[in-house]
Amino acid sequence: MHGNVQTYGFPPGYFVIRNLATNRVLDVEKDQIEDGTEVILWAETETALVETRRRPESNNQVFFVDPTGVLCSRSSGHAIDIEGDKLVLRHRRPVSYPFPNAYAHPLPIFSYSQETGEISVHFQNDPDYENEHESDAWKSRSYLLTAIPLRKPKTILDDAAAFLSSAVSTPLSFFSGVSPRPQATPDEVFKGPIDLDENEVVEEDRGEEAEVDDSPETGRKVRMVIIANKYQSDKVLGDKARNRRRWEVLSLRRVDARTGGI
Repeated sequence: MHGNVQTYGFPPGYFVIRNLATNRVLDVEKDQIEDGTEVILWAETETALVETRRRPESNNQVFFVDPTGVLCSRSSGHAIDIEGDKLVLRHRRPVSYPFPNAYAHPLPIFSYSQETGEISVHFQNDPDYENEHESDAWKSRSYLLTAIPLRKPKTILDDAAAFLSSAVSTPLSFFSGVSPRPQATPDEVFKGPIDLDENEVVEEDRGEEAEVDDSPETGRKVRMVIIANKYQSDKVLGDKARNRRRWEVLSLRRVDARTGGI
């Protein structure tokens, strides 16, 4: 007898989750097993997709969906939870009251859309446990995973070049001593009909400089962003921000496809 188990767009079995913008994969930081360990983005440590060819040390970059629909890490077997806006390992915890709360709550469900490449997070309750005002507003919001770009530290030469560039672009104000007109802030830009919350302004109006992802550091952060109106958000989202929200899920095979089996 075979029952139907919901995997929410993820394949059955084990898989790797790669971010398209950074070409890095989800990774349980330093292969730790402690409750609350952060899940980050890291360079892939094993590229083989056949189980017999993979090194077990890379299992901290492998995930699966358990029979309850919860996303889990292969290396520890622990579930993946959301803490604030971070992905973390979560040990099973006893019920504590008032339930749900930040310590004890139903684990979120992660779902993958092959059509959009997005990974959504679904909650059974308001994920803002510190919100004292009970409201159902959280139910109408979308929760998506995104990569966070990281720029290499600026040098003295970079600062000097930026200063000269600014002086050349505004020569009159530079020589006259008159202050140039300040640029519009994200709040001013988004005071139109599109109603974005604070997280969305950060995600969708970073500016060209903040979009640069040229740090030599291997790791990147992955965060959950809260979107008040996804339809409106998609209309103003830039290509770079959109790609940071797109993921590729790669299934692991038990044997080489050339020899048969799965």
